[in-house]
Amino acid sequence: MENKTNEKASSLRWKILRQALLSNPSPPNPDEQSQLSIKHISRRTTHGFNLIPSHVIDDERSSNKCNGSSAKDARVCYTLPIPGAPQLFLRQRVDNHADLDDFQTCNRYNIDNTGLVCNWPSEDVLAHYCLSHRDIFRSKKVIEIGSGYGLAGFVIAAVTEASEVVISDGNPLVVDYTQRNIEANSGAFGNTVVKSMMLHWNQEDISSVADNFDIIVASDCTFFKDFHRDLARIVKHLLSKTKSSEAIFLSPKRGNSLDLFLEVAEENGLHISVTENYDKEVWKRHAGFLHGADRDSWPSYETGHCYPLLIRITR
Repeated sequence: MENKTNEKASSLRWKILRQALLSNPSPPNPDEQSQLSIKHISRRTTHGFNLIPSHVIDDERSSNKCNGSSAKDARVCYTLPIPGAPQLFLRQRVDNHADLDDFQTCNRYNIDNTGLVCNWPSEDVLAHYCLSHRDIFRSKKVIEIGSGYGLAGFVIAAVTEASEVVISDGNPLVVDYTQRNIEANSGAFGNTVVKSMMLHWNQEDISSVADNFDIIVASDCTFFKDFHRDLARIVKHLLSKTKSSEAIFLSPKRGNSLDLFLEVAEENGLHISVTENYDKEVWKRHAGFLHGADRDSWPSYETGHCYPLLIRITR
């Protein structure tokens, strides 16, 4: 029975991959049960924790500056749930299929493509956490690493009065979106200096940013085990040596991936604390996805793969 279940899961994942790779996929299987099964097996969700309300303003086909590929983008409006906060307008991919040119870029830079897929749930939780603890960022130099579309970085830039926010990723296509979104939202940042940056975790020369940041933030960056040593290394080099500094990660366990990263981080002399229940609203929604009225809105929800733990890292 177990083998049969595993075969079914594998088959469903191949269907998801096929839909992603074909630019003109065949009509979806009309079998309602089949579609429901795909929703349960897929880790991608359009709902997530929904802590930062958002809606699509418009979508269009546009050319990416980095490689000239054509992708369907959307301008997404994020409404920050505190009085007087500005709205943020972030342009993001909304294609339901993959652009093969993206994979060429991934191979060239030894990176993954997940930052372009969507705004992942852990990023939403990180943005909410930063919004709820905005006082810790005031007058600080902050960097978001592995940012994807960088919602958390933009939230910090818009509402915390940080002195500087750098939103970084190792994928040049992602950095291109970040730079365009910084320009589009420049009026929302007040006196905070906001920059985009291409930062690959294994790059040798980081002298311009090493020992430079009070706070590092990141979401769901510990999944790929091949990147653990580089991630621990870059965190240690970015954190300031001369003043109190820390990294704030929101990451699900994802099997043993998080535990293995924490072991590597400690081997590099970093100090770790892990908190499971760190925010009442996040915990409430977590419980709702598991046992409550929200179960149907996120059919594939599973604690180990979806619920981000709070990891604080210091030198």
